[in-house]
Amino acid sequence: MKQIARLSFIALLLNIFTLCAYAQQEPSQQYTPPVLPDFMALIKTGKIQLEWLSGFTNVKQIGIQRSLDSVLNFNTIAYASYPAQTRNVYLDTKPLPGSNYYRLFILLNTGRYMYSNTVLAVPDSTIKATQKLDMEDVKELQKNAANGEKTPEKVAWHPSNTVYTTVDGNVNINLPDAEKKKYSVKFFETDGGFLFQIDQVKEPFLILEKAIFLHSGWFNFELYEDGKLKEKWSFFIPLNYRS
Repeated sequence: MKQIARLSFIALLLNIFTLCAYAQQEPSQQYTPPVLPDFMALIKTGKIQLEWLSGFTNVKQIGIQRSLDSVLNFNTIAYASYPAQTRNVYLDTKPLPGSNYYRLFILLNTGRYMYSNTVLAVPDSTIKATQKLDMEDVKELQKNAANGEKTPEKVAWHPSNTVYTTVDGNVNINLPDAEKKKYSVKFFETDGGFLFQIDQVKEPFLILEKAIFLHSGWFNFELYEDGKLKEKWSFFIPLNYRS
């Protein structure tokens, strides 16, 4: 039995070394995802993409688990459709507000299991999403929207410096002193319907994926500092990504 286990471990190492060599030699791919137990989690437009290479040959199941704090409260949100494939991709189309941490639960055919490393979803560096959407951008995007809402006319609109959307459609929260003060944010539909709130913004910069808001168009927000209203304004989420 010990010899069989030793041979299985050697076979696994050979698979991983082969995958790493393949990743370095393959010229046609722009990038190659990490090999388990590592993987990548990239914030795309309205979703988070997880991707990995596997050196395991006897995988029965791979569960995708998500948490907001990286330590506790990991919940299984889905399973890989083809866990035994060498290369796997999973799209989280309904990420949570705030920082999304992921890990993989890997179940082998032998009944043994292991966890991957915990990974924080980070913005995709290939998407240039640092530019705010201004009024001209909104007008241009609304021309192509089949059911676009009208721009508010009573007050000249301009993007907020604290809660705003960028050209990829995601919502950014920019509060440099968030670690020193207690900020909370509430989000609403334009008719006043409550959507959700972040009880405390703990990071200076936070990205909320557009998929959380379920549709494109105008939204309102209220920013509170120590329970007192600090800012009340609006932002626009485009239907399509503007490069």
